Amino acid sequence: MKILLATYWLIPHVGGVWKYMTQLKESLEARGHEVDLLGNSTDYSKFHVPNRGWELSKDLLRPMLSAKLNPDSAPALFAGPLITFYEMDRYFLELAAAYFDLNQYDIIDTQDIFAARALSRVKPSHKPLVAHVHGSVSAELKRFFQMNPQSGVTNNDPEWKYFESIEHYGALSGTPTITANHWMKNLLVYELSVFNPNIEVIQYGIDARTFWNKASQGTTISKPAGKKVIICPARLTFVKGIDVLISALGILRNYRNDWVCWIVGAGEQREELENQVQGLSLQNDCLFLGERDDVPGLLALSDIFVHSCIQDNQPFSVMEAQLAGVPVCISNASGLPEMAEHGRTGLIHPVKDPMVLSEHMRLLLENEPFRLEIARQAKKWADSHWSMDGMVDRLIEVYHKALNQYH
Repeated sequence: MKILLATYWLIPHVGGVWKYMTQLKESLEARGHEVDLLGNSTDYSKFHVPNRGWELSKDLLRPMLSAKLNPDSAPALFAGPLITFYEMDRYFLELAAAYFDLNQYDIIDTQDIFAARALSRVKPSHKPLVAHVHGSVSAELKRFFQMNPQSGVTNNDPEWKYFESIEHYGALSGTPTITANHWMKNLLVYELSVFNPNIEVIQYGIDARTFWNKASQGTTISKPAGKKVIICPARLTFVKGIDVLISALGILRNYRNDWVCWIVGAGEQREELENQVQGLSLQNDCLFLGERDDVPGLLALSDIFVHSCIQDNQPFSVMEAQLAGVPVCISNASGLPEMAEHGRTGLIHPVKDPMVLSEHMRLLLENEPFRLEIARQAKKWADSHWSMDGMVDRLIEVYHKALNQYH
């Protein structure tokens, strides 16, 4: 098969969607399929298929769109700046996809609701489109609006309703639509009224061989003598809840000092988080390592993994930590409770609850047999559950089923 993996988001990128796309591409190509990747460029200036060297500048398309779409001809598109931005960019994606010729592909597999909606409108009618939904854009943005009243967006504003609408129609665009867990499926059905009979739940897989190859290369970072390492690999953005972890570390520091925390990642909140660390006098205990490509090596040195996010789907970072045999402390946000059994393969704390998170980290630090047993059970779970081959087997089965519906 010739397969297009398409996303509205940036490629390449440090996020989970890009990691999913690249791992899936490698796995499909290893089985003899041909795979292209379509997405936004990292500077948002164009849509491109980087593995082919194809690109289409938005500047070339902007005059044509501006002539057709303006506040008089399409007032709904100009009801708010966020709506204008995303809708214009979605039209850029539609035109780029049509320019790159979707007719050459057997399967179009989109990786977000914007791409699903866009490509469903321009694809040849006889080509099946699979819509992967890796997370809820509307839920994430609603939470952002609620937590940041200075944004000026409330539940009565057009932007609030727009993201619900685009998610609804995007999730309806696939035959089938695929989610990684039942949380996301239930959100689509019960909160966004996506009554699509073809919603499949296919959990992610992880390429264990690649992970262990990287882990064997080690890291240039050294583990401090006499300290346990708490690690948090995540983008430094509000939805990852790193401020919750730092608050929990401030509480933990009152009881124990036999630990150090490595925060691995980049993002717009770094300065704010560094100020929080300084305010709690944790400069020597909580270190920002920046964006790194040796996370498997860092995990090999780590004793506790934390993911205190506000919302997430099925993060690869948790899967990697479990595969490495590192006990995970995760929040009960979104799809995370489906990734661990509390007290057996991990510890689960309520969203934005630094007190409980600090108690979980303290328990793992002071009870070594318990920490090691959680680690052992987590690795056992990961080895049997996060199979990349199993995920690809199920996905190819879905591809064939979708193809059969069009023939």
